[in-house]
Amino acid sequence: IKLVMPTVNLDGEVTVLAAVPEVIEALEGCAMTWQKLISTALEKQLKKVPQGNGPLAEVDHWHERNDTLSALTEQTKLPEVQKVLEVLQEAESEHIGDLQVVLSDLRKHHVEALDNVKFLSTLERHLKNLTYGTGFNVVLDTIPSLMNALRMIWIISWHDSKDEWMVALMEQIAWEISARVYKVVDLHMLFKEDRAAAKKKIAEAKSTLEQWKKCYFTVRAQIEESGGEQHWEFDQKRLFEKTDFMTSVCQDLYDILQVIEEFYNIFGPELKAVTGDPKRVDDLLRRVNGLTSPMEELTFDPFSIKSAHDWKLIMEEFREVVSVENAKEIFVQNLKDPPLYKNHPPVAGAIYWSRSLFYRIKHTIIRFQEVEDLLASERGKEVKQIYLQVAKRMKEYEDQKYNQWRDGTEQILPVLLKNTLLTVITKERVTTKKSVRFIVNFSPALHEIIIETKYMEQLGFPVPKIARYVALQEDKYLRYTSGLKNMLDRYHKLMGTLNDAETKILDDHIQELWRVFKSGHRRLNWNSLGIGDFIIRCTQAIRKFESLVHQIHNNSEDINNKLLFIESTNLFKFPLSKNGDELPKAKEFFEYIKCERAKDVAHVVRKYSAIPRLLIEVERRVANTNSGKSPNLTSYYAYWEKRIYQVLTQLIVKNLQAFNAAVLTNVPLFQTEAILSVPEIILQPNASEIDKMTVQCIQDCVEVTKHFVRWMHGTCIECPPQHVEEDEVITFSFYSDISQNPLIIEQAVLITQNVHKLLASLSKYLNQWKSYHLLWKLDKGVVMERLAAEKPACITFDEELQFYMKVAQEVTQQPLIKDEQFIRLQLAPLAFTVQENARGWVISLGKLLNESAREELFSLQEEIQVG
Repeated sequence: IKLVMPTVNLDGEVTVLAAVPEVIEALEGCAMTWQKLISTALEKQLKKVPQGNGPLAEVDHWHERNDTLSALTEQTKLPEVQKVLEVLQEAESEHIGDLQVVLSDLRKHHVEALDNVKFLSTLERHLKNLTYGTGFNVVLDTIPSLMNALRMIWIISWHDSKDEWMVALMEQIAWEISARVYKVVDLHMLFKEDRAAAKKKIAEAKSTLEQWKKCYFTVRAQIEESGGEQHWEFDQKRLFEKTDFMTSVCQDLYDILQVIEEFYNIFGPELKAVTGDPKRVDDLLRRVNGLTSPMEELTFDPFSIKSAHDWKLIMEEFREVVSVENAKEIFVQNLKDPPLYKNHPPVAGAIYWSRSLFYRIKHTIIRFQEVEDLLASERGKEVKQIYLQVAKRMKEYEDQKYNQWRDGTEQILPVLLKNTLLTVITKERVTTKKSVRFIVNFSPALHEIIIETKYMEQLGFPVPKIARYVALQEDKYLRYTSGLKNMLDRYHKLMGTLNDAETKILDDHIQELWRVFKSGHRRLNWNSLGIGDFIIRCTQAIRKFESLVHQIHNNSEDINNKLLFIESTNLFKFPLSKNGDELPKAKEFFEYIKCERAKDVAHVVRKYSAIPRLLIEVERRVANTNSGKSPNLTSYYAYWEKRIYQVLTQLIVKNLQAFNAAVLTNVPLFQTEAILSVPEIILQPNASEIDKMTVQCIQDCVEVTKHFVRWMHGTCIECPPQHVEEDEVITFSFYSDISQNPLIIEQAVLITQNVHKLLASLSKYLNQWKSYHLLWKLDKGVVMERLAAEKPACITFDEELQFYMKVAQEVTQQPLIKDEQFIRLQLAPLAFTVQENARGWVISLGKLLNESAREELFSLQEEIQVG
C-alpha cells in the first residue's frame, strides 16, 4: 500500500503555503485520498481472522497485521506527509480533522499489533513446543512456562482489547492441547496395543489436559494475591469445556484399561493350572476381550461433547458388565463420593469407609482360614486372589487420599491463614452505607483441615507440622470467629434499625467505625497476634456507636409521640345534649366546636414547638453543636419537616372525614327551628346561614395549620414573621401547602355538598306545611266584610267554624320533631303559629256571627214591640 505524494511544490514556509488556495486545494485532494486509502486498509486488516486453528495461526495473524500497519505507519512519518498535515492545519482545512482521526486509529491499531507481536514473540518457543513437541512430556513441561509467560503479558499489556485477545489466544492453546490428545489417542488401536503402554499414554494425555486447567488457576490465584486490579475473569466455558470433557473421557478409558488388566490378572496361567479347565479360562478371556469391542467399533467421536450422551451409555454398559464382588463393587462405585459417618470430614471419612469395607472382606478370608485346606481349593484361591487385589486397591486408595490431602494441605493452608479476618460485600447495585456488610473470612476449608488433621492422627497417619499447629489452635480460632461474628451481628442489627435520614447524619460516625474495621479486612490475617485486641477495639467502637444510635432513637421516639398526639387530636368536639330532646342550637353548636378547637390547638402547638429542642439535642450528640442549623443535619431537619407535613395533612384529612361521617350519621348534633315568616315557612337560622357556618367551621379546621410555623431552610428554627409592606406581615406556615392538598379540598367540598343536600331535604319536608297557607295568605278583614255582606245562614258559620277548629286540631297531631342525619328540626314553633292562625279565624268568625245574631235579635225585639 503506497501513499501518493502531492505534485505541488512544498518548499517554503508553512504559513506562506497555507495562504495559497491552489496549494491547499491540491493538498486537500491528497488528504482525502490518504484518508480513504488508510481507512480501507484498516478495515480490511480488522476484518481478518487467523487462518486455521491453534496458537501459531494467531501468531501469524498478528505478524501479518503488524507488517501491514508498520509499512503504512512509516509512510505517514515521511517529511512530505508531515509537511502536508502542517500546511492543512495552518490553513484550518475542514479535511484535516477526518484525516487526523484516521491517522489516530492507525497509530492505535499499529501500537496494539506491535505490542501483541512483541508479546507473542516471548511465547513463540513455548507454542512451537506445544504444537510440534515429540511427546506429552514436552507438552507437560511447556504448559507451566507458557502460562507464566501469559501472566507476564497480562500484567504489562495495556491496550483496551487485551481481555478478548487473551481469551482468543488461550482458546487456541486449549484447541492445540485437545488436538494433541485427539491425534495420540486412537480408540480403534488403543486396545490392541500393549496395556501398560496404552495406560501410560492415556495417563499422560489426561495429565496434559489437567495440567492446562491447573496451571491456569494457579496463575490466576497468583494474580489475585498480587493485589493488582486486573484479574483473570474469562469465559471458562470457552477455555475448559472441551478439555474437561476430554479429561473425563481419558479417565473412562484409563478405567477400562485398568479393569481389563485386573481381569487378565485374575484369569491368568495360574487360574488355568489350578482349575484344570484352560478352555473355560480362555472363554472368560474372550469375554474380557469382548468388553472393549463397543469402544473399537464406535460410530461417533467420543471426544466430541455432542456425543457425551452416547459415550455415557457405552461406559454404563461396560461398568455393568465388569461388576465383581459386592465389596469391590461398593468400593469402586463410592470412590469419588464415599458415604461418610456423621461428623466425619471428607478425606478421613473416605479412609474410614475404605477400611470398614476392607474389614468386611478380611472377615471372609479369616473364615476361610478357620477351615483347613479351604483356601487351597479352586474357589478359595479365586476368593483369595480377589481379596488381595481389592485389598491392594484399597490400600492404594488410602495412600492416594492421604497423599493428596497432605500435599494439598501443605500447599493451601499457608494461603488460607493469610486470609484477612473480614471480607466486605455489597448486596445492592448502588452502594450505600446500609448495603455494605462485613462477614467473617474464616474459610470452611480451614475448619475442614482442622477436623481432618484430628481424624488423620487417629487413623495413624503423620500430619504436616503446620496442620498440627493449626489444629491445636482450634479453640482459639473458634473463640475469635465467634467473637467476630457476634460483633458483626451486633453491628448489622444496629445498622438495620437506622432509616435513611439517620444513616445520613451518622455518616461521619459510621466512617469512623469503618476505620476501626479496616485493619480487619486489609491487614490482619489468621496468623496475626492482634486479633483479640482487634475484636475488643471493634466491640468498644460499636458500643459507643450503639449508645449514640439509642440516644437518637429515644429522641425520635419522643418526636413521634408528639406527632402521634398531634395527628390524633379531635378538631370537631361536639357539645352534649342539654336534656331530653333539646339540643344546642346551630350557632351554639359551631361556637362550641370553635372554642374547644382553640384550646386543643394551643396544646398541640406546644407539642410542635417542643420538637426543635429534641432535634437540637440530636445535633448536640451527632455534630457537637446546638445551633439548630448544623449543615450535617440539613437532611435530618428536612426529614422531620416532611414527617410533620404528613402528620398535619393526616390530622386535617382524618378530622374532615370524621366530621363528614358525623354529618351523614343519623345522630342529631344540633337543632334548628321551622318558623312561619309570612308568606314562607323557613328554617331558623336559615339554610344559607347554616351553610355559611359549616363552611366556616371547615375553613377554621384547615386554618389550624396556620399555627404551625415552618422552619427556615436547612434548620429546625421557626421562620420569623416577614414584613412585606408597612402593615402587612406574613408568617410562613404549613397552611399554604396543606390548604392546596387535593384530598383536603375534595373532603371539604364533599362535606359542604352533603350539608347542602341535607338542608334542601329539610326544606322540601317543610313544603307539606304549605297546605295551610290560606290561614295566613288571606286577609281576615276583607273576608269577614264579604261574608257579612252575604248575610250567611247559621249553617254556613257552623261549617266555617268546624273547618278551622279541625285545622287547629290536626296541627296538634303532627310530629313536632324531625331528625335527619346530624340536624334535629324543631317543628313546635311552626305548629303553634299555624294553630294560632286557625284560632284567629275562629275568633273572627265568632265575632261576625255574634254581631249578625245581635242584629237579628234586636230586629225581632222591635217587631214584637210593634206587634
